[in-house]
Amino acid sequence: MPAALAAALLLGGGTWVLYGSDWLRVEKVGTAGTEVLTPRQVLDAAAVPVGAPLATVDTDEIAARLTARLSRIESVDVVRSWPHTIGLKVTERKPVLLIKKGADFVEVDASGVRFDTVTKAPAGVPVLELDADRSPSMRRFDEERLLHEAVGIARDLPDAVARETLRLTVRSYDSVVLELTRERTVVWGSAEQGEAKARALTALLKAAPKAEHFDVSAPTAPAVSGS
Repeated sequence: MPAALAAALLLGGGTWVLYGSDWLRVEKVGTAGTEVLTPRQVLDAAAVPVGAPLATVDTDEIAARLTARLSRIESVDVVRSWPHTIGLKVTERKPVLLIKKGADFVEVDASGVRFDTVTKAPAGVPVLELDADRSPSMRRFDEERLLHEAVGIARDLPDAVARETLRLTVRSYDSVVLELTRERTVVWGSAEQGEAKARALTALLKAAPKAEHFDVSAPTAPAVSGS
């Protein structure tokens, strides 16, 4: 048999195996990474064409479909696992702030994206209160800008502090106050020097665990009172 003919037969046979036979078709779809979402929600939104040749499945299209239909999904990896499986590995958005909306809560992630509305506030996520209507800073910083400043502050909070933060009140660009558990308050100031303020607050909470009021608006000279 001439080499060219043999190569053509092999190529044709390989193409048939990939696209025409029943050997390499989608039989199973697996999910990973879900925390709040359920695997069923992900599978339904992905709508992977079970029975289609694995080689023809458009993984980019599935990923786009998932992020469009499920706003809680920040990103997703769609992979082929030969011979019969499509894998969906999702990364869910995590709330750093909540906005009260009637009896519900709107979840806001670390990028400032409002991605879902829930009936019960997730534990360890502070509620944002914008109280800047009469602040002169509203002329320069609208509500959306103040929201992003608040997100930056929430993002800078150490996990241990964030879990104890009940409310984050924004009165102006440079007047942000945290309300912690056990009726403790923290004057944070602006969103600037967030990491330094977080370190100062962590140190104060350890040094004065019974204190009621903390001020880290000037992180190089933090203050504590009510101990």
